[in-house]
Amino acid sequence: MVSELAGTLTKEKIDIASLKEAFLHPKGEPAPVKFGTSGHRGALGTGFCALHAKAIAQAVARLHKERNIAGPILVGGDTRVVSQDTAALCAQVLAGNGISVILPDMAVPTPVFSYEILSGRACASLNGTSSHNPPQDMGLKYNPSNGGPADAELTSCIEKYANECLKDPSQIKEISLDEARQQGLVRGADVLNPYVTALGKIIDFKAIKKAGLKAAIHPLGGASLKFYEAIKERYGLDNLEIVDKTIDPSFSFIPLDHDGKIRMDPSSKYPMSPLIKLVESGKYDFAGASDPDADRFGCATKKGGLISPNHALCVMADYLLKNRREGNTIGRTLGTTALLDRIALANQAKLEEVNVGFKYFVRGLVRRKYVLAGEESAGMSLSGWTTEKDGILAVCLLLEIMSKQGDIADQYKELTRLYGTPCYTRIDVPTDDAAKQKIKALKKEDFSNLYTVAGERVTGVRDTDGIKVYLQSSWFLVRPSGTENILKFYAESFLGEKHLARIIEEGQKIINA
Repeated sequence: MVSELAGTLTKEKIDIASLKEAFLHPKGEPAPVKFGTSGHRGALGTGFCALHAKAIAQAVARLHKERNIAGPILVGGDTRVVSQDTAALCAQVLAGNGISVILPDMAVPTPVFSYEILSGRACASLNGTSSHNPPQDMGLKYNPSNGGPADAELTSCIEKYANECLKDPSQIKEISLDEARQQGLVRGADVLNPYVTALGKIIDFKAIKKAGLKAAIHPLGGASLKFYEAIKERYGLDNLEIVDKTIDPSFSFIPLDHDGKIRMDPSSKYPMSPLIKLVESGKYDFAGASDPDADRFGCATKKGGLISPNHALCVMADYLLKNRREGNTIGRTLGTTALLDRIALANQAKLEEVNVGFKYFVRGLVRRKYVLAGEESAGMSLSGWTTEKDGILAVCLLLEIMSKQGDIADQYKELTRLYGTPCYTRIDVPTDDAAKQKIKALKKEDFSNLYTVAGERVTGVRDTDGIKVYLQSSWFLVRPSGTENILKFYAESFLGEKHLARIIEEGQKIINA
């Protein structure tokens, strides 16, 4: 199958040796540790290097000792160039502090870290990944005992302690992996079979097998490969084909994204173009993909081509509300489609809107409140499952839904017939720190004299994460990126594309973005 796709793939090469050298010996002072939603991320070199990994691990060790957090820490990473090196360094430091470490001998998807914590086999995790970012980037995430992304209080503490270690590396304690294993502080574990077995209680693999839809799966060179292989074998899914098993830390086999960068984003039509062509040709009914750490999903179908994450979330929410009652609330982030609100209302369910970041769903997932928790950037999970985003679960669930109810595109079309058709966009506006701070400083009181936008009455303003303005049949949101000098402008209208264009124009003027 790889040869059939070769004509569409890029030939860009990335110097792996140089990236490893930048990780080990950055040219310049390492940047301060700064956590985004749950971890520190940066370009290999001064943005993320070996000292960052050690400093964060030492910070976590200090945190656990100060708060009397007992139990082993699961340490690993995805298939990036220094993910396993990062995991090994973290293990050495944690063991040097007398903390037990579980260090699997394989790449570990982000949702599996969460599953292992929730199953009680680990008390926390350190995960070497930078999601779907270009291969030159690297990061390290910390998940506490609830299995989800760490909250602001925890990440602030880790940041503080880690930055102290950057200034004074003598604070870092470490021993070799060999010594750690001899002392019984580092051990391996099977993290694949428990997850795959448990997934069979969530997903109706019998229905998928019975329907026999021809399905193509692309792990995008990531940690999900072994898990998809195990799912296929365990549940006898002869109709499921993993169309590319390439593992290459340069990710040069992935088509370039819209900006000419290699980005393993399963919701972008550019990296997904080989799969889109396969379903459009009629060879496959369904195609699914996960990013390198498998916390995001992508989906394409014969009738719909690439399915927007917003569209997929709507279909999943409607299906789950009608067929499963683990929770009675749809959780969505501020920038996610309001069609979910209408679906919730029609199914006598609740809708909860949270700030951008999956960490805001964790408490509700733990309390089994959410029938679905999702975000427009292709992350989702369910109550009773992981408290992290799970791209493997999403792909399998979408395949189950399609096996039972037909093409995802047709199902979304029916939802819009019933509840209205939203027109949606997200625009990244280049900016600077001053403009970002200005947006952060805005309060809803600053808009008390804003009565109409694009001919619609203003029904509310929210200031918990940027500024969101609610209108009668539409909304817009502007919020600064936590990692880049951009403002993210989201907008949605149920009154058509022309009205959406008016919202974009007037909304940007109002916010002065």
